[in-house]
Amino acid sequence: MRILDMTTFVALARHRHFGRAAQELHTTQPAISIRLAAMEDEFGYRLMHRTGRNFSLTPQGQRVLETFQAILSAYDGLKQELAGETAVAPKVVRIGVIDSVSSTWMTPFVEALHAAYPALKIELTVEGTKSLIDGMNRGDFDVIFAVDPAIGDSFRSFTSCVLQMTWAGSPKIIDPDRIYSVDDLAGMPIITFPKDTPPYRMIAPYFQDEQILAGKLTSSNSLYSIINLLIDGFGVGAIPTVTIKRELKMGLLNPIRVTKHFPAMPIIGTYQAISDTGLILRVVEQARLSAALYCATVDPSMAWVD
Repeated sequence: MRILDMTTFVALARHRHFGRAAQELHTTQPAISIRLAAMEDEFGYRLMHRTGRNFSLTPQGQRVLETFQAILSAYDGLKQELAGETAVAPKVVRIGVIDSVSSTWMTPFVEALHAAYPALKIELTVEGTKSLIDGMNRGDFDVIFAVDPAIGDSFRSFTSCVLQMTWAGSPKIIDPDRIYSVDDLAGMPIITFPKDTPPYRMIAPYFQDEQILAGKLTSSNSLYSIINLLIDGFGVGAIPTVTIKRELKMGLLNPIRVTKHFPAMPIIGTYQAISDTGLILRVVEQARLSAALYCATVDPSMAWVD
């Protein structure tokens, strides 16, 4: 069994797509098919179920994958040892995050990775949760941080931190001494994320629980745009408290005292478990540490680690 064959199988298991695996390995789809067929013939077992565009590993394929990963990890370690390298890092790590992460603990996280692995190239993408999950399923990312996890045999997920959500609005329209009910909020213009996004799914039940539907919704897929709309007095919104610390301190926004608190928002990390597992696990551990260190610097009621 060649290293090339093992690399091909791991790439195909990661992408679940002949075309994307071929693109990564700079070869053709027929070449990928031939290598897979040869491996299945050598082992005497079907290693992947293929139905149209859908891929899934057979039990034998899962065992082969785990063995190939261990062999390739040892092989890479040996090459680095013989080359006298002390840092374990690939050329690129692709990280996707939502706005709430990019505006909080992402900068110290990236700085810590650069300090630990000076040769590491980090590709950072800021998108909404749905786009990040779609990208994860396509194999575009190694690690993402979003409101929902990506689901799949090759993914592992964890909660990096939890963010408190606060109703906030401009002093132009909010009385800081008043306690607002769900009915009060429902009667005001509300700024939120687009329909069918995880943040929207959080805000809709807040009113539906009280059999109230908010009639005036303005949506944006950008946290920064939402904050600016709130500052300008276009409405009220529920957003992570830590993302508006400065605006609250400067008096640009007021926290709204409410009779019903908005649920906290967990930030879920999802990572590829069949990429370079040694490095990805190090990246995940650094993410956990960076998130915990950030939470330790802010009011513990705003952000915390479970």
